[in-house]
Parts: sequence; C-alpha cells; structure tokens
Amino acid sequence: MTARTIEARSARRGFGTAAALVALTAGFVGAAPAAHAADAQSMQWYLDAMNAEEIWKTSTGKGITVAVIDSGVDPSTPSLKGQVLKGWDAAEAEGDETDDRTGHGTTMAELIVGTGAGGGVKGLAPGAKVIPYRVSDTELQNKEKVNAFDQQEAIRAAADSDARIINMSFGSDFYISPIREAVKYAQEKGKLVFASAGNAATDGNKKHYPAAYPEAIAVAATGKDGKVGDFSNNGDYVDLAAPGANIPGYCDKSLTRYCDQRGTSHATAIASASAALIWSKNPDWTANQVLRVMFESAGRGEDWKEGTVSNYLGHGIVRPGAHINRGVGAPGDPDISPLTNTKVGGKGGTAGGDASSATPDPSAPASSQAPEDKSGDDAVVAGSSTESDDSGLPVWAIGAAAVVVLAGGAFAVVRKRRSA
Repeated sequence: MTARTIEARSARRGFGTAAALVALTAGFVGAAPAAHAADAQSMQWYLDAMNAEEIWKTSTGKGITVAVIDSGVDPSTPSLKGQVLKGWDAAEAEGDETDDRTGHGTTMAELIVGTGAGGGVKGLAPGAKVIPYRVSDTELQNKEKVNAFDQQEAIRAAADSDARIINMSFGSDFYISPIREAVKYAQEKGKLVFASAGNAATDGNKKHYPAAYPEAIAVAATGKDGKVGDFSNNGDYVDLAAPGANIPGYCDKSLTRYCDQRGTSHATAIASASAALIWSKNPDWTANQVLRVMFESAGRGEDWKEGTVSNYLGHGIVRPGAHINRGVGAPGDPDISPLTNTKVGGKGGTAGGDASSATPDPSAPASSQAPEDKSGDDAVVAGSSTESDDSGLPVWAIGAAAVVVLAGGAFAVVRKRRSA
C-alpha cells in the first residue's frame, strides 16, 4: 500500500459486435490509506488555489446538469443528498444506477456537485446537479451478466438527456467505433464530453479512449505544484489539465472513508465542474462557446509559445475564475467547435439545458485527438517567475505544468494548434 492511490486499470468489455467482446482498461479507482470524513475538505487544496469562494459569489453551477457515466452514484451520502437526479443503469446488472460497488462514481459526483454536508467533499459546482449512468467494470462483469453495449448506450442516453455536460472518468487503450460514434453523437447534440486522459504515462503511455476521440475533451492531471503528474498520459490528444493529485475520494464501496487519491478521473470531474460554472454564468452560450472560453482562460506561463498546444497540458490548466471574475476568454462563433474547427453542435443543435423536468430521485436512499501535426513539437523553456494570478497557482507552475528533463533542464513540450 502506497501513500497514494492510482486509478486501477481493469479490463472491461468492448463493443465491436454483440458477439465479439474486446478487453478494455477502465479507470475506476482503487483504495489508499484512509482519512476521516471530517478531513475531506481540508484535503481539497485546489478549491483555495482556484479561489472557489470568489467564484461562488457569481456562479455555483446552478441550472446546469452533468451526466456522470461511471460505476454508479450513491445519492445517500451527506454531500450528495438532493444533488442526484434520476438516471439509468446501462450495465443492466443487479441493482440500479444508485448502487456504486466501487465508490468511484460517487467520488466523481461529489467532486462536481457535492455540498460538503457532514464534512464530505465540496464540489467545485455545488449548485449543479448530476444524472448517474452506471456502466460495468471487470469486477461486475465477472460476477454478473451485463450489457455488452453499456458504454455506447449510456453516452447516447446522456446525449438525449437534459444534461449539458457528460463526464466520463474512465477509459481504455482500444478504439471502439460504436463508442466513437456515440461520442460524436453527443457533440452533435450540443454536449460537452469530458474524458480522462489516462494514468499510464509510465506504462506505455498509449492513447486513452474515449478521451482520444476527436469529439471528446481529454483531461490530464496536475498536482499542487502545478505540474502534470508523472502518471498522467500525454500526447497530441490532451486538451486541458486540471487538479488530479492529492484529491480526496472514497476508499471503497462502503463510502465511509476518504483517501488521498490521484488520477485523471478526478481531474476530469473538476474540469466538468469548471464548465458547469462557466455555463451557469452564460446559460445562452453553446457548448462550443463554453469550451472556447475554457481554452482561452486556461492557465499558461509567460513562456508558453503563442498558437501552440501542450502534449501534457493541452490548452492549459482550467481556471473558471479567470473568466467568471475577470472576463478572460471570448466565446466566439457559437456553431464552430474549438476541438475540430468544424460546424457542429451550435445553435442549430440541441444544446440541452437545465433538467427542469427532472427532480431528485424520491426512491433513492436518504477526454481530443486531432489530425496529425506535421510541424513537429517545439521545446519551450519553462518560466521561473514566482508571481501568482487569481487562480492561486504560481505562474511558473502553470506554465511549466508538464515537465520533462532534457539536457539537464526543465522544458514544457508544446505542439502547434490543431485543426481538422
């Protein structure tokens, strides 16, 4: 047992055809040493770093719903009471979408919308709501017969729901066409689809799906120092980074203890919550406009070369406060995706909205790949300033968040801006 927990990479089923099942790697979290529930908020260093209290004076995510496709979400934890809407069990296993057998999905939901009640985790967007969609992992598949098409069906169901944002804190090394088409469908419906970039940077660093699909927003994980974690996958598909190390999460399915965890799963949830804050402040914007502002307001150092995107940070570290409190970032064309530079999911699409027809379930217990860049990568020397901006993260840390050692020096590797 180490001092931290890293998301376990467990196999799950693939969905080429009903008969042909492919082993996938799912990013559902394992356990780490326990911390008492009362200590959970003291572990949430990133809330201070992002000046969350100032953000919440303007936006808490109210009116925005986030679909959480994961291991299930238990709505009975103190921090989630009243925050979870009726969802769907795509896994078709025993129980329903409120039966979380690992604690992973419940952790993601709390990171997004938790109220902090009872000393639990305080979500970055506590005014938002979540809709849970349960999908299976290897443990569940080994115990019960499950729906082999649960991922693609859950994504499509979420795309057809009132949720504006879809959070997918899981993934695998395998490209599955029906899942890619489901993600594309969600984008066409005007949704923002966030997915974890993966936790295997030191174990092959293969592209991680669904994050690497062009229509998904791939999220890498950073630590307290603003640097990308050594576990966080990197590559030309990474779009954004968010805090993802030393984050409190449930140790196991008992949901009684929080542990010190790390993973791109956690970073993805925080990125989804950041989008909810911005969208809540600007409810008439399309998904394209929200994402463009997230890209333009992301934290980058003074040495970041104009017009480039980092293989480690993407467009930078999420900073919802930079837009909400200081107006950084322009929404731009509502119909053009900043991911692919194509017309999709704008005013002509269904942007979704507040889940006004959905209410807390009364029966419940009390990541983007782009075309290959032919120009190659440039190595940029990391900044050394110790000044801070309103994100609370040192400028030098933001700018040098993804660090590799080259010729004895620290460099941030960046790539040219991508287009479709």
